[in-house]
Amino acid sequence: MIPRTIFSSEHEQFRESVRKFLEQEAVPFHAQWEKDGHIDRALWNKAGEAGMLCSHIPEEYGGMAADFLFSTVVIEEVGRLGLTGIGFSLHSDIVAPYILHYGSEALKLKYLPKLVSGEMVTAIAMTEPGAGSDLQGVKTTAVLDGDEYVINGSKTFITNGFLADLVVVVAKTDPKAGAKGTSLFLVEANTPGFTKGKRLEKVGMKAQDTSELFFQDVRIPKENLLGQAGMGFAYLMQELPQERLTVGIGALASAEAALRWTLDYTRERKAFGKPVADFQNTRFKLAEIATEVQIGRVFVDKCLELHLQGKLDVPTAAMLKYWGTDLQCKVLDECVQLHGGYGYMWEYPVARAWADARVQRIYGGANEIMKEIISRSL
Repeated sequence: MIPRTIFSSEHEQFRESVRKFLEQEAVPFHAQWEKDGHIDRALWNKAGEAGMLCSHIPEEYGGMAADFLFSTVVIEEVGRLGLTGIGFSLHSDIVAPYILHYGSEALKLKYLPKLVSGEMVTAIAMTEPGAGSDLQGVKTTAVLDGDEYVINGSKTFITNGFLADLVVVVAKTDPKAGAKGTSLFLVEANTPGFTKGKRLEKVGMKAQDTSELFFQDVRIPKENLLGQAGMGFAYLMQELPQERLTVGIGALASAEAALRWTLDYTRERKAFGKPVADFQNTRFKLAEIATEVQIGRVFVDKCLELHLQGKLDVPTAAMLKYWGTDLQCKVLDECVQLHGGYGYMWEYPVARAWADARVQRIYGGANEIMKEIISRSL
């Protein structure tokens, strides 16, 4: 295997502490969280204490001003352990940057320290019953009334939605202006008129709290607008490469974990009097998987390198998101097959990972949209 040179000894020390934390605080409880439909709220506070949330946030807002590789370590370790209920990356690497990059100084001082500590859990409300990958189709409205915006509409498939204390809401401030009429707002969960619907029951990622959100005449101070009115679509486009990078990182970590589980299983499991790993078909399949995972790993690390330099562009991030998640699903399907009947049993991590992986090709922009983005750049 090609050694990974992108991480320093400091990153690897952090990886050890993250792995130890997750093995103690999450692994023993994840099966119960799958039944509950959400992780334990206390895990957020513990993760905050352990420095696992929003490590990139500047020190004046309570963070460590760390580079993105510290976030990468958290995503990879969560992915390798199959802890798909844990929505830390969405909170740290998707929601927090919107506040950091577009929020007023007052909003940053008010909210970012609470995101770092885990005192507040965050979500981003983009998707609607009639608007998924097509963000221009958003119907939720925000109308300025004096010193307040009044928000009306509904959202669905919102990760961290059930536990969220603070939500970035995508809404139309000028419904006739298309993309240019979109704005972003911060809404606290206890605001009158803001209600959470049922936790949605999914095929996989069962421990991840995914909810519907409803806004009925929700009044928020006009200061809760992020950046400028009408600039929301531009802000979303600006931040999406990092979001897609996080999806790609998680996809490869999951594929690597599946390969490791399958190597162990095929060495131990016997068929026709010998280990399954001794059959040529098994060896060739594992060789193919290992090669493709290695190619994916090199691509991820190159994208990380570009991102650290501020050079990861929209088409390259789209390539990683589409290809990485397609690879993840392909690898997991092959690994389930190599486990035989046991690969379909929920108690085996490969079965859970297989079910959890399928949505990766849909959220963060469906893979068909990624291909559209790539083709336009050619």
